[in-house]
Amino acid sequence: MTRSKEAILEERRHLKEEYREAYDNVVSLLFRHDPIGIKFETNTDEYEPEAGTILPRLRSCLSESDALRIIHEEFVHWFGAETAGPRERYAQISTEVWQLWRKFNAAD
Repeated sequence: MTRSKEAILEERRHLKEEYREAYDNVVSLLFRHDPIGIKFETNTDEYEPEAGTILPRLRSCLSESDALRIIHEEFVHWFGAETAGPRERYAQISTEVWQLWRKFNAAD
């Protein structure tokens, strides 16, 4: 079932509200690293769907390696294994996401 544009926008609004600056920071981080090569300087929201599925799953993480596994799984889910590439491609991303996540949780 395909969701409407309005439903997708409402879900993103809710995620932004729940995760505050962590959401924007993860989107920005993914855009900066651009692990699958879809960045064209003007499409800064390109990684919002992935950030929206990564952030809720980080609640189950106990370590940076857990974050790496989840981030890679989400990219495989969104783009397929071949396009997502190897888990190692996401090592620096997971380091930075884990730092952002810990900071976000410390603020609560």
